[in-house]
Formats: sequence, structure tokens, C-alpha cells
Amino acid sequence: MAIFKNPLFTKIFLASFASQLGSTLGNVAFAFYLLDHFSKQPFLATVAELMYSLPILFVFFIVGVAADRLDRKKIAVNSDWIRAGLTVLLLAAIYFNLLWLVFVLLFVRSAVSKFFAPAEMSIIQGILDKEQYMQASGLNQTVMGLFMLFGMGLGALSYHYIGIIGTIMIDGVSFIVSAFLIRSCVLPAEVRLPNGKTNIRNINISTVLADFKEGLKYILDNKLLKSIVSGFLVFGFINGAFAVIPLFTMKYKLTPGHYEQFVSLFSIFLGIGFVVGSGIGSKLVHNFKAYRVMIGGIFLSGAFTFVLGTLENVWIYLSLTFIMGIILAPVNVALSGWMTELVDPKLMGRVSGWVDPLMMLAHSVSLGIIAVIFPTYVNVDAIYFVIGFLLLAVGGYYLFVLPKLVKKHVKTAGNNALSQ
Repeated sequence: MAIFKNPLFTKIFLASFASQLGSTLGNVAFAFYLLDHFSKQPFLATVAELMYSLPILFVFFIVGVAADRLDRKKIAVNSDWIRAGLTVLLLAAIYFNLLWLVFVLLFVRSAVSKFFAPAEMSIIQGILDKEQYMQASGLNQTVMGLFMLFGMGLGALSYHYIGIIGTIMIDGVSFIVSAFLIRSCVLPAEVRLPNGKTNIRNINISTVLADFKEGLKYILDNKLLKSIVSGFLVFGFINGAFAVIPLFTMKYKLTPGHYEQFVSLFSIFLGIGFVVGSGIGSKLVHNFKAYRVMIGGIFLSGAFTFVLGTLENVWIYLSLTFIMGIILAPVNVALSGWMTELVDPKLMGRVSGWVDPLMMLAHSVSLGIIAVIFPTYVNVDAIYFVIGFLLLAVGGYYLFVLPKLVKKHVKTAGNNALSQ
């Protein structure tokens, strides 16, 4: 692919791949570890997910500002090094069965990871041409599909054969590999420091809040961007639920005696769907426009989610999961590629600094609600019905607002081009 002829993108891509692979293996193995050792306390698996999502609520106001004001390359590299060091402490906590300390370290490690994504996203935006944004988005979705396809299975195999300690060690090594790859990149100054060099001593609470407020103003002044960002709140709620309900569906409903294998199959079926969907995502966006792909995909996903909650046959469930993957991948390609096109590179960090906390807030609320109500007050089917309703509501919202805003945006962009 032409995009890989760019050596900087290749290194950043491989670094991200290594980091995500290690994290996926570690997270999956830890979920199995909790279910094996604390099977009568399923809420602990949900608590673990909260430790991955809650930290953004404590650092959201600074991660985007840091990506726009400080050296993006150093942020990404140091984030990897710090997470590698925390992983060593995590290994010790697991070895000595200090569960409370494990959760604390997972929380801190996740907080550090939140600095990585805005810096990486901003670097990729700076080293690619606008015409390559959708292609890069499609690649990211393909990688996501591969992790879904192999991540759960590899995590289960790793946990089975080398245990939780060995798997977490792989997790830590992945951060080291990522750090070395990013460190080897020679990035232009305008990519590393798009707003010029800033002395960290000049950054204080007032400047951070001012920059954070500027990011909010930028979103609110762009109605098209605002309408997309507002939908992320619901997407976060949905993502939070889907982080745990496939596991609960297999263990407590469809295949209680063989849930590990079928959870792996869930990821494989969804992953294959994502890979297929990612392959056609860019073409769909090109032929039908991003907003149409998003609206149609969200409506179809909502309908299929309702059906998933009614199924009693695991193979039909897995088959529909495959179709869901094909539908969702083009939606993600359109959404992430479109966001990159709309946002000014100098403000990408601050905009993502608003998007991520909105998603993680909803993600955490979703997991918290599930931890309280499941299985005491509701069964797993009710969770599917709520998610399906939310997807249909988001689809209806986008159907109502996006076509008008896209026409207005195109007209404004054309007038600006003529005036220049």
C-alpha cells in the first residue's frame, strides 16, 4: 500500500500495533484470571474494565493540551516507558496476590496511556496528506478487526499456557518495543510542536484551562463537528456495555461450561467482520459519503443488537456478530477519517481532549450501572435491548441533523475557496 511508503507512518503504525497487542493480551488474560479466581464475584471483571476507563476523567483536561503544547514525540515515548515500569510493579502485585494494588496500578497505568493517543493521533495527522486520512482510518479498523479476531483467542491461549504472569510480561515488552520505534522517528518540528516550543514551566492551571476552553469553543463553533462529538457520549455508553456483555452472555446464558472458548469465538467472528468491513469501508465512504455510511450503519447495528438479546443459539449469535462487524467497521472508518479532516492540526489534541472524556465518562457510567444491576436486578438480555434503543436514537439524531449540516459545510468551504 502506498501509505506504507511513508517510513514515519510505518514506524508509528507498528508501534501502535505492538502496544495494542500487548495490552489486548494482558486485559484478556486478566479478565480470565478474575473469573477463574473470583467466579462468585463477577463484578470484579467490571471493576477491572472501570480501571481502564475511569482515569480519563481525571486527566482529560490536560492530555489534549499537552499534545498541542508539548513535544508530541516525547509524550508518546515517555508514556510507553512509564507504562513499562508500572507493568513491572503490576507483576509484583499479582505475584503477591495484592488485588487492591493491582487495581490501583491498572488505574495509574491507564491514566498514563491517555496521554499517548492524542499525541499519536496528532502525529499521524501531521505526517499524512488529507487524501490518506480515510486510508489510515481503514487500516486502523483492520487492525482493530485483527485484534478482535486473534486478541481474545491469543489472550486465552497465553493465559492457559504461560499464565497471568507470563502474559503481563508480554504486555510490558510491547511498550518497550513501541517506545523504541517512536523514538527512532525523525519528525519535522511542525509535527512535534505545531504551536511552537513551549516551556513547561509556563504551563499552569490557568493556561491549561484556557487551552481546554479553546478546544470546547472550537467544537461549539463548528456545528458539524459538534453534532458528531455529541454522539460520542452515547457511543461510549454502548462501548462500555459491549466490553463485558459478550463475556457475561457466554458464561451466564449461552455456554456456561465452555465460556472461554466461545468468548474467543465471539472475538474471532466479530474480528473477521471488522476486517471485511474495513476492506470496503473506504470505498463505501467514497461512493456514498461519510454521513450516509454512518447513519445507515448505526440503524442496522441497533436492529441487530435487539435481535442478539433474543437469541438462545450460540451459533446464530456468532453469525449475527460477524454481520455486526461488517456493518460497524465502515461506520468507524467514516467517523475517524471525517474527524481528522474537519479538525485543525494545531487543535487536534484539544479536540480529542474533549472527545475521549465524553466517551470514557459514558463508558464508565455504563460499566458502573452494569456492575450494580447485573445479575441481581436484570438479566443480560435487557442490556442488549437498552443498547439497541440507544443506537437507534443516535441514528435518528444523525439522520435529522447531519444532511443539513453537511450541505452547509460544503457550501461554506466552497465560498472560502473562492474568496482565496
